[in-house]
Amino acid sequence: MSAITQGDVELSIDNSGIATIEFFHPMSNSLPGKVLAKLSKTITEAGENDSVKVIVLKSKGDRTFCAGASFEELSSIADMATGKTFFSGFANVINAARKCPKLIIGRVQGKAVGGGVGMASAVDYCFATKYASVKLSELALGIGPFVVGPAVQRKTGLSAMSTMAINATKWFSPEWAKEKGLYAEVFESTQQMDEHINTLALKLAQSSVEAMTNLKKVLWEGTEDWDYLLDKRAKISGELILSDFSKNAINAIKNN
Repeated sequence: MSAITQGDVELSIDNSGIATIEFFHPMSNSLPGKVLAKLSKTITEAGENDSVKVIVLKSKGDRTFCAGASFEELSSIADMATGKTFFSGFANVINAARKCPKLIIGRVQGKAVGGGVGMASAVDYCFATKYASVKLSELALGIGPFVVGPAVQRKTGLSAMSTMAINATKWFSPEWAKEKGLYAEVFESTQQMDEHINTLALKLAQSSVEAMTNLKKVLWEGTEDWDYLLDKRAKISGELILSDFSKNAINAIKNN
């Protein structure tokens, strides 16, 4: 089975109104277009569900939250339209989280790369473990964090985002990410993190839905143009991924 066709997204809703969205891919929770499309659709549906009070976004596994874009799919892109469509998948996930009227709690149990950092940036409150290092590796692939950049910059500021974007092969520690505002809290173990996630999620599930919806609008003020902005950024990435530099860089990583 091709890596492009693998992976899935699951939604569960408990009696208290906590919705858990969990994504998975056997290759370090990487994200092919299929998973991206289902993830954005699931976030939107959970936001529209009146029984949902708060959302927890997580991935399966222990040490990797998300490896970013699927290299198998990146290497298969042969024209600009296909490339733009693929990178628009990340734009759609970020915009789904932005527009979702429910607060989203992020659960980052391990490393996050590229689009994974973008997802961690798009949630409203992000928990992490001491294993949750981050890296924006796109420049090393001949592209750049153009689509996820606005979300990362909104959370960490331009200086921290540009530091990660330029030093594209460096892992930045969870402590660094917390200092820059990407993570709200960092824990020694997944168990400790989950306990705190459950506590906050339950508190929010018992809070005023109207107040939380209005708070979310305030938190995301200034992003109203992101439908256009991220679409434009997806086009840039869709063009760059066709370069010989990108093809060689991706193939070198795949063949290691």
